[in-house]
Amino acid sequence: MCRFIAYLGRPIIVDELLLKPRNSLVHQSYDAEEMCQTVNGDGFGLGWYVHDISEIPGLFRSISPAWNNYNLLYNAPLIRTECMFAHVRAASEGAISEANSHPFHYKQFLMMHNGIVPGFPTIKRRLLGLLNDEMFLWIKGQTDSEHIFALLMQYLNDYKAANGTVSVENVRQGFQKTFDVIQELKQAAGIGDEVSTFNMMITDGYRICGTRFSSDPERETRTLYYAAGSRFRCENGVSNMVQDQSDDRAVVIVSEKLNDHREEWTSIPPNHFISVESNMNIKLLPLNCH
Repeated sequence: MCRFIAYLGRPIIVDELLLKPRNSLVHQSYDAEEMCQTVNGDGFGLGWYVHDISEIPGLFRSISPAWNNYNLLYNAPLIRTECMFAHVRAASEGAISEANSHPFHYKQFLMMHNGIVPGFPTIKRRLLGLLNDEMFLWIKGQTDSEHIFALLMQYLNDYKAANGTVSVENVRQGFQKTFDVIQELKQAAGIGDEVSTFNMMITDGYRICGTRFSSDPERETRTLYYAAGSRFRCENGVSNMVQDQSDDRAVVIVSEKLNDHREEWTSIPPNHFISVESNMNIKLLPLNCH
């Protein structure tokens, strides 16, 4: 299991999410509160966008634990962004390496995953056979996550080739098709009854899409929440989503609630897709489980 944070909205200094809250992402790297395995110390990653410099995101990944990385602790208070992904890893498939740390990066996109495909090595060869040359060569690590995203990006590229653009509905369809194919591969390998979990996020820096999905939500699912308001702030360790009359908007999507203000956080229902548009409109749509 892993933990992550996704942010979209008014510019924020990233330590407001990564370091300052009582249950910050760095805190979750050594003492996660909503999972049985409390330590996520097998590396971390931070991705962020500065659109007046480039459409390509900045990316910093390391194999060291988030709580013990000087560069992260030093630089987090110095990065301001309107869109950010951050992830702390508890390794399942794949060695502890920078290539296996999230977020993953493809062109202008960032991607990250909390979940697992049990028995992934038994379907890996067949999954790779479904990829075109571009996405096959894009994969640099060994994780189930990166292979799943390669398949998703191939479908999204197909939608773009056919339509000239990729809509939010195309992204939802891409996730659904990806999950269906993974389940078909598992069934063909005789492991269809093992539960796969896909809390996944993808962004181009202007919108965020993601899923809370399980192949059997009655048996296993992973937590996922969002909070929306005018701005997220943290002062003296006390964080909250501010609601005021300004035009500012902010959305935070998290594996674990960052504070004790339970009313601020909405649990994303199991087997649902979430999208946050550039105008900060939020949609929740169901996903099918076969």
